[in-house]
Amino acid sequence: MITEVKVPTPGESISEVELSSWLVSDGDLVRKNQDLAEIESDKATLSLTAPESGKIELLASEGDVVKVNSVVCKIDTSVEVPEEINGDEDEAEENLKAEEKEKAPVADESGQTVSTNESQPDSDVKLTPLARKKMEAEGLNLNDVLAGLKKLTTKEIDKVIDLQDADGQLISSGGEVSRDVERKRMTQLRKQLSKRLVQVKNETAMLTTFNEVDMSALMDLRKKHQGAFVEKYGFKIGLISFFLKASAYALKMHPMVNSMIDEEEIVTPNYVDISVAVQSPKGLMVPVIRNVDSLSLAQIESALKELAEKARTGKVSLEEMTGGTFTLTNGGVFGSMLSTPLINPPQSAIIGMHNIVERPVAVNGKVEIRPMMYVALSYDHRIIDGKDSVGFLVDVKKMIENPLSMLLGGKSAEEALLGL
Repeated sequence: MITEVKVPTPGESISEVELSSWLVSDGDLVRKNQDLAEIESDKATLSLTAPESGKIELLASEGDVVKVNSVVCKIDTSVEVPEEINGDEDEAEENLKAEEKEKAPVADESGQTVSTNESQPDSDVKLTPLARKKMEAEGLNLNDVLAGLKKLTTKEIDKVIDLQDADGQLISSGGEVSRDVERKRMTQLRKQLSKRLVQVKNETAMLTTFNEVDMSALMDLRKKHQGAFVEKYGFKIGLISFFLKASAYALKMHPMVNSMIDEEEIVTPNYVDISVAVQSPKGLMVPVIRNVDSLSLAQIESALKELAEKARTGKVSLEEMTGGTFTLTNGGVFGSMLSTPLINPPQSAIIGMHNIVERPVAVNGKVEIRPMMYVALSYDHRIIDGKDSVGFLVDVKKMIENPLSMLLGGKSAEEALLGL
C-alpha cells in the first residue's frame, strides 16, 4: 500500500512553504513518526513526519517551494521495516551521548573549566543517525564539519565532502584569491522579514527615544543571589529577564505603548505578551512570552530559555511566534553600544538593550566609574506620544536601577512593609 505524505498547514493565510532540507534519502526505510524533512514558512520551521513505516520515495527537492497539502513523498508500507533500524539508531544516539560525556569539560584545582579534548567540537552539536553513518563512511569527524551548526544532516556532510581534494584532505583557504560570487535564494523567513522591514518604514511614523541605565545595583543583586537561584531552579538568571520584568511593569503604567492600530481603531490589550528577538541560523525570529506581567523572574527565565532554544534549533511553532504586544531586542550581545531598533508590526513599540560599558558618571557631585547601558525605545508616533515614550523608558530605568522595588511590584521596601 502506498501512503502519500502531504505538506501540513502551518497556519491560516499560508499557502506555500519551502522544503528546506530532507532528513532522509530516497529509498530509505523509515519508521512511523520519524522526522522526514524540515519545511519553512514565512514565520517558522516545522518538521514533516512519517505517518507510517515503510520505504520512502522523494517527490520534491531541497529548496523547492511547494503548496500546502501537496504530496512531497510517498511511503510504500508493504515493505517491512526491520526492528534493527530502530535499534541501530538508538545505539548511535547512545554512543554519541557517551562520547560527549567523555569529552565534557572538567574543573581544575583553580576552579577554571578546562577541556579534556582540545580538538573537540561544540558540545551542543547534534547528529542525526543517518548523518553519523555517512560521516563514518567518508572518514570524517565533527571537527571537519562547518563550525556553528547545532544540528548536522547529510546536507552539511556533503558540503564538507565537496571541499576535499583527491587525497581526502580539506582544501585550505591559502593560495590564489577567488573572485567568485555566491548566490543563494532567500528563504521564506528572510523574504517575510524583508517585506516587514519595508512595511515599517513606509507605514509607520517611527521615532526613537533614548536613556541610560546604571546597572550597578542590578549586577550586584544578581551576583549576590545567583548561587541560591541556580541551586533552587537549576539555571542562571540573565539580565534580559529583569528587562522583561521592568518592561512589563512600564507597559502597565503606559498602556499606549502596549497598543496597536487596527484600521481606524486603537487596540489596547489588557495583557502583556512580549516578543523576544532571537538570532537563529535561519535568520531573526521573535518567539513570544505570554503574560509576562504575571510571571516571576524564574518563570520568565525558564520560558525565555525554552523559546530561545526552540528558535535556534528551528523547532519553534507558529503559535509561539505570533500574538506579541511588544518586543525586546538585545544588540548588546553582539557588541552594539547604541541603535534604533525597528518596530515589529503590528506592534507599536520595541525596546533595545545594548552592551554594558564602564563609564565615568557624576554621582552625588563626584565622578565614579559605573557600568552603564544605553536603552532605546522605537515607537509609532501615530498613537504613542512623547510623554508616554519617554515616561516608559524612565520607568524601565527606575526598575533596573532599583531592582528591589521591581521585585516588590514597583513599591519601595517601606511601602511593601507597611502594606501600602
